[in-house]
Formats: sequence, structure tokens, C-alpha cells
Amino acid sequence: MSIEEKYLNCINCPMGCKIHVTMNEGTIVGISGNTCPRGETYASQEIRNPQRMLTTTVRIHGGVLPLLPVVSQSTLPKNQIFDCVRVLQDIRTEAPVKMGDIIVHNILNSGVDIVASRDVKAKKT
Repeated sequence: MSIEEKYLNCINCPMGCKIHVTMNEGTIVGISGNTCPRGETYASQEIRNPQRMLTTTVRIHGGVLPLLPVVSQSTLPKNQIFDCVRVLQDIRTEAPVKMGDIIVHNILNSGVDIVASRDVKAKKT
């Protein structure tokens, strides 16, 4: 029998509950410290399969800005974030771009698209 304890700060609301997770041989046997059900859900997912949104920039050619802010349409597995950033380092798109345009479809076969998070107009020539 191997009891392990982990402590997390919930990020689902401004309360920032300090959650205590007890595991027995890798299985969650107890979650406490949360003041709402969202905290329990967060802690369970954070232990089993942590997920994060990805926000970064990619280069844009011919735009009024040199970089285009992008975001993942949904969460990605935390362990894939740096690999996704490496892929996005080599991406260059052409202006104009509208917010919501797909910049990378299905990044790393994750089922998640990377989309523009703002409009960038083309430079006037």
C-alpha cells in the first residue's frame, strides 16, 4: 500500500482553494479543501490528465503587426504544450487574418485547432 498526497491550488475561480488529494497506488481515494464541486473536478483532472490552453504568437507576413496572437480552441494535454510551441515557431501566415481563422488545424494530431485571437490587417502598399 502506497499512500501519496498532493496539494493543488484550484484555478477555476477566484477563491483559489487549496486542495488536498490523497492517492493509493495511483488511484485517487480522497479530495478535500475545495469549497465547490468545480474544485473537485479540477483536482481530479489535474492528477489524471492535466490540460492547459495555449496562447502564443506566430509570424505574419504583410501585416500591420509582425506577430499574430493565437490560442488553442480548447485545452491541450499539458505534456504536449512545448511540442506545440515548437511547431508554431516555424509557422508563418499571410495578412489579412480575422479573429477565429484557423492557423494550424489539428496541431500534433491532438484534435485541437490553433486560431487567430485578433484581426490583423494587411499593410497598405
